Amino acid sequence: MRLNAAPAVALALVAGSTTGPALAPLFGVAAASAQTPTMPSTLRYGSGLIDIPVSSVLPHLYVTGTLSAYRVQLGRSVLIDDTGAEAGFGPGRDDVFADGSVAVGLFDRGEAGFTIQSLGGADEGGNLWGMFGRLRLWEPIDQGIGLAVGGRYLTRPDFGDGVERSPGRLGFPDERLRTSYASVRGLDTDLSLYAVATAYLRGYDGGRLPENDMTFTLGYGGGMFGQGGELDVYSGGNGGGFFGGASLHVTTSDRSRLTVMAEHNGFDVNVGAHYDWSGVRVGVQYLAANHPYPQDGHVSEYLKPKWGIAASLAICPDRPGLLCRPRSMRRTEPDTIYMPAPPPDTIVVETRPGPTGEGVAGALCLSTGQNVDVRYTSAGDTLVGPNEVPIRELRPVIDFAGAYADDAFWYQDDRVIVFEGADFRKSDDTFPVDCGQILRVGIYEGVPVFAVLNASRPLQVIFIPVRPGVWQRYER
Repeated sequence: MRLNAAPAVALALVAGSTTGPALAPLFGVAAASAQTPTMPSTLRYGSGLIDIPVSSVLPHLYVTGTLSAYRVQLGRSVLIDDTGAEAGFGPGRDDVFADGSVAVGLFDRGEAGFTIQSLGGADEGGNLWGMFGRLRLWEPIDQGIGLAVGGRYLTRPDFGDGVERSPGRLGFPDERLRTSYASVRGLDTDLSLYAVATAYLRGYDGGRLPENDMTFTLGYGGGMFGQGGELDVYSGGNGGGFFGGASLHVTTSDRSRLTVMAEHNGFDVNVGAHYDWSGVRVGVQYLAANHPYPQDGHVSEYLKPKWGIAASLAICPDRPGLLCRPRSMRRTEPDTIYMPAPPPDTIVVETRPGPTGEGVAGALCLSTGQNVDVRYTSAGDTLVGPNEVPIRELRPVIDFAGAYADDAFWYQDDRVIVFEGADFRKSDDTFPVDCGQILRVGIYEGVPVFAVLNASRPLQVIFIPVRPGVWQRYER
């Protein structure tokens, strides 16, 4: 039987000492990590959708490595002259282009990495090397809009003829993409700066449908996001530097997530799906879906739909196994309402001696946020209730109200816990707490989470009830 009305009593035997570390939290300095959905890896430039950035960044020192590839099949390729006009057709091609990238989160505020494109690809022009980065200006703790600025830089391909060329959005060296032409504006795509906003919304929470989150992204950029609008072989679908996209993140288990995406990267409409199982990720994309195949077969690599695949690995240095479990948007847990137990069918009246006043007065703080008055005797007994009954005499019928972490695997294994989008680690030993000095702020794996009354968000210290009267401090 569990008694939920105060004062409640418990079977769990609490050590008789009333001494312990004082409740004096030390607040460290740490950047807030917003609880927004784990984003997929883009094909070439760190976290985002398929080819566009979002406002969120990787958590501090989290690393993602990504390999992607797509196939181009053309019966013939378009040639252009020095003026930028089409000048006929060259041989066709059937090539698979592969790209790689590595990204790392910095202080929960930024993300940076490098990319190498056209891995093992064209013999001429060489590989394209580059760097990318993003600075998070604002990210909501819960639902809302995030803002970020960033940039991408790529080296220019070199064909050894003294003509300056620019990198294209598909990641392979293309001798047709020049920095200048005689009649049309050339491309200046080696540096692409941008600003982006992302709206994060919680979707359906439970029931017959799985938990899900949604994002909507809109941004504006230069360089590769808008350059090339005057070159016919390249410019189809040009959005003038604007890009945008949407994604649906569906929780398939406590370790896995399916993300479905659609985007416009400034030129192409791309759609795809991405599956994340504890940091091991695979994805498939249909690229340039807005460029239908013309009747005369006249297409270029940029204006032709194509299939692509991607695989990535997300590494978290502070997690068991070093792999990152995908996260959902923070949900606010409802408070637990304790209803009084129904009256028993049989009432047993027992006469007990009145309180003796023996022992030292103390209090146990329960996970319900209630203090229970007790007395500790010199013999090591804990006396509870108005008649000061030893706890051992109440076993195993009566227990304290509330949920505790003592038997939880994550507590016993000293694991880092994630609360409100931040990681918290065990600190110091267990100790007693006065319920009048703390306030419930949420729940983790069914166990209530508390903080001091005057704590401000983002929280730096939280308290977890281990068993009645015994608490564990966790620090960010």
